[in-house]
Amino acid sequence: MEKNIELEILGLSSNHSQSGSFTLVLGEVNGTRRLPIVIGMFEAQAIALEIEKIIPNRPMTHDLFKSFASGFNYEIERVVITDMKEGVYYAKIQSKSDLVTTEIDARPSDAIAIAIRFGCPVYCTEKAMSEGAVEHYEVEGSEEKSPEKQPSQKFVTKKEPSLKDFSLDKLNQMLDKAIGNEDYERAARIRDEINKRN
Repeated sequence: MEKNIELEILGLSSNHSQSGSFTLVLGEVNGTRRLPIVIGMFEAQAIALEIEKIIPNRPMTHDLFKSFASGFNYEIERVVITDMKEGVYYAKIQSKSDLVTTEIDARPSDAIAIAIRFGCPVYCTEKAMSEGAVEHYEVEGSEEKSPEKQPSQKFVTKKEPSLKDFSLDKLNQMLDKAIGNEDYERAARIRDEINKRN
């Protein structure tokens, strides 16, 4: 059985390349990899509200899910990001009651919004992590990308036409800089352009 990697939420920011979308950045617990996931505005709001412990006037969809599950004595044990195909991530919500244990298919954004409401951990398979993660490590007080690691990166984002005009060497330099600045959206676009040429 494949070992799952525990993740934590590191940040949430607006996505400049896709209007109305956000980038959720997950980090490997006790590790150096970062997993950026592009999510919708509603899901970003649902995650942000719960992180900030802001209670809306009326229950949001994820709050309703929690009330419904709790009403039938279901517990959410964990959320697992299971796969990434063509830039799209897949997740499972693992839940149990007194009578049954089950897995529910979900978008990672919804699964994470639910996980933080239940206070349960979020994991990722090594396969999904290796396909989508960006590597970080500390060097003399600053974060830089490890030259030994060249993680693949595929996102459904608009490519910057100007990236096509740069050489592979220049693209690799730009990738290092973007990762050093924790600009994961730009890093993903540059990584896509490099992968297209290999």
